[in-house]
Amino acid sequence: MDYGLKDKVVLVTGSTKGLGKAIAELIAQEGGIPVVTGRREKEVHEIMMELREKYQDERIQGYCVDFSELSSVDFIFDVIKKDLGSIDVLINNAGIWPTAYVVDMKPEDFERTIRVNLEVPYLLCQKFVQEKIAAQQKGKIVNIVSQAAFHGSTTGHAHYAASKAGLVSFSISLAREVAKYGINVNMVAPGMVRTPMTEEALKAKPDYYNGRIPIGRVAEPEEVAQAAVFLASKCADYYTGITFDATGGMLMR
Repeated sequence: MDYGLKDKVVLVTGSTKGLGKAIAELIAQEGGIPVVTGRREKEVHEIMMELREKYQDERIQGYCVDFSELSSVDFIFDVIKKDLGSIDVLINNAGIWPTAYVVDMKPEDFERTIRVNLEVPYLLCQKFVQEKIAAQQKGKIVNIVSQAAFHGSTTGHAHYAASKAGLVSFSISLAREVAKYGINVNMVAPGMVRTPMTEEALKAKPDYYNGRIPIGRVAEPEEVAQAAVFLASKCADYYTGITFDATGGMLMR
C-alpha cells in the first residue's frame, strides 16, 4: 500500500523511544521525513543519525525540545521552517504518565500533567492549523490519546486520564472546525504498550495488565505506530474526528 508519505515532513513529538520512535521509523520507511524530538540531546542525536543511516536520508532532523516549556512550540515550528519548510503532518505523541491517587495528588503534578498532555498539544495544533490555513495547504494531525480517556484509571492515573479525555474532546472539536480547510484531525487510543514509560508497571503487575486485554498481551510499539501512520497518510483522507482503537480489545463495549 502506498501511504503517500514520500517527502512529507512529519513532526513526531516525543520520538526518541517507545511509540514515538516507532512512528518516526515507519514514517522514514515510507519515504517521509520524520522530525525527531525529545528532551535529551544525546538521545535525539542518536535516533536522528540512526534513521539517517538506515534510510539513507540526510533530510531527517532531530531537535532537543522540552515541551513542558510552552515557548518550545514557536521554537519547533520556526526551526523546522528554516531547515525543511512547512510541516505536512503533526503527530502529538509526547506525554507523561505520573502515578498518584487523587487523595494524595499534588496540585502541581495535576497541573503539569494537564500542561504537557493537553495544553501543549492544543498549542501545537493551533500553530499547525494557523499556518496551514494561511498557506491554503491541506494537512493532517494525529493525536495520541489513551483508553483511559474513555474508561478512566484504576491504578492512580486520574490526572493522566483527565488530560487524555480533554484531548479527545478537543480533537473532535478541532476536526469539525478545520475540515473545510482540508485538515484532518484524528486520534489513536492505545491501551498498554511496552515502552520505557510503562516498563515498571508492567513488571510489577504483568498478570493484572494482561488480564484486562481481551487479546491477552500488551502491544508492541510498532503495532500501535501502524495506526498513527495510516491516519497520517493519504489513505485516511476521508477520515476526521475518529479515534482508532489500538487497545487489543479493551475498548469493546
